[in-house]
Amino acid sequence: MATATNPRSGRATETGLSIVVPVFNEATGLPALHARIAEIAAKLKGERGLRCEVVYVNDGSRDTTGEVARELPAGPLDVQVVSLSRNFGKEAALLAGLDHARLGAVMFMDGDGQHPPALIETLVGRWLDDGYDVVYTAKAHRANEPALRRTGVRWFYSLINWGTRAPIPEDAGDFRLLSPRAAQALRQLPERSRFFKGLSSWIGFRQIRVDYEPAARMHGSTTWNLWTLIGLSVEGLTSFSVAPLRLASLLGAALAATALLFGFWILLETVIRGKDVPGYPSLVIGMMVLGGVQLLMIGILGEYIGKMLNEVKARPVYFVAEHSVKTADDSARGETSSRAAE
Repeated sequence: MATATNPRSGRATETGLSIVVPVFNEATGLPALHARIAEIAAKLKGERGLRCEVVYVNDGSRDTTGEVARELPAGPLDVQVVSLSRNFGKEAALLAGLDHARLGAVMFMDGDGQHPPALIETLVGRWLDDGYDVVYTAKAHRANEPALRRTGVRWFYSLINWGTRAPIPEDAGDFRLLSPRAAQALRQLPERSRFFKGLSSWIGFRQIRVDYEPAARMHGSTTWNLWTLIGLSVEGLTSFSVAPLRLASLLGAALAATALLFGFWILLETVIRGKDVPGYPSLVIGMMVLGGVQLLMIGILGEYIGKMLNEVKARPVYFVAEHSVKTADDSARGETSSRAAE
């Protein structure tokens, strides 16, 4: 069986499919999701001879997600459970799953059930039958979302794509499949501040979009709110694109041009018409506008300097508290590790 070296972990990866599922407080719905994934894995193994494994990354859950994941049966696919030492965030959990994936191709999907497991076969078909290296999914429509959110999404993708040569398709989600060479390319990227949607587009290769209808959550409600979405957007923008810096430069140029025109207008008003130069109100408004813009630009620069500081410090992206593996033949072994994966 063909193998490829994983440069981040130093071990070999066999040909097959690793399904990476970050989970956070998903104890209630995880068994049902696993049963659906196992059903698809059995079908892929029977019809295509494709070996599969699932890698559950427990991102510091506060419920019994870790215990539930470790009790899941292997069945037709291997089951890895990687429990992080605390909640490091979704991007870190995705990286942990990528680092621990042992098979060639890697698929990322959410653990709340909104990424339908039935779509796994479609993504695999696009990879094996049509030769695509990156098969990403996108919502077929956003008709059921508030208008403000739809507008925000459109602006976000417009802004982030303005500052990069590798545009991210609008509405592209984290549910995607990477061929062995695409997954290998993603592993070679050294940065710690990651934005997987952007990096998956940046690596190139043959890519194709698959539309889907998100399913309802299997249980509970989403932990994402307006502020966490804004924070994630800022993280993605400053990690992947220089668009905010370009926007700040354009804003500064626009203000300088406006000030020049205003000064010229004041000169004409004074010399030609003999009017007095506006005093206190115009001075205060001008100072407030310039002060606000300067603080905004300093804040944007601060975000990028913070990213540079994180890269220079070179801290590990995550720590693994526990790691267990169950093989498809139902034999199980467990191992505990506190070594950092960089």
